[in-house]
Amino acid sequence: MEKAFTVAVVSEEKKVDYVSYFLKGEANYWWESARALEEEEVITWDRFKKIFLDKYFPSYMQTQMELKFFELKQEGMAVGEYEKKFTELARFVGDCLDTDEKRAKRFQQGLKPWLRSRVAAFELATYAEVV
Repeated sequence: MEKAFTVAVVSEEKKVDYVSYFLKGEANYWWESARALEEEEVITWDRFKKIFLDKYFPSYMQTQMELKFFELKQEGMAVGEYEKKFTELARFVGDCLDTDEKRAKRFQQGLKPWLRSRVAAFELATYAEVV
């Protein structure tokens, strides 16, 4: 939805209206109940995201995904497969990868030992260079 908002130039005030329009079935019933329980008359986009994620992506699941990320190693994967999995799981760790340098270092740490030592010798600074 965030990508759609960017393309359609949706204002912050309209985001919740747009998203709630697309909710179907159980999600729509949940939203109607959740909205009725909210004390504020206008629910912000940030508040919507929080209550939505609390419902559909609870903290224990977020923690599981973080653990999967921190345990990720290249092992039997090709570098491309490892990079794909790394990118997929990286979105769950937030501030841990808030710079390109941190992202590059973490990616490098998960490489096979023989490959990691060869990459380390080049002292690459960016994620793209390490990949």
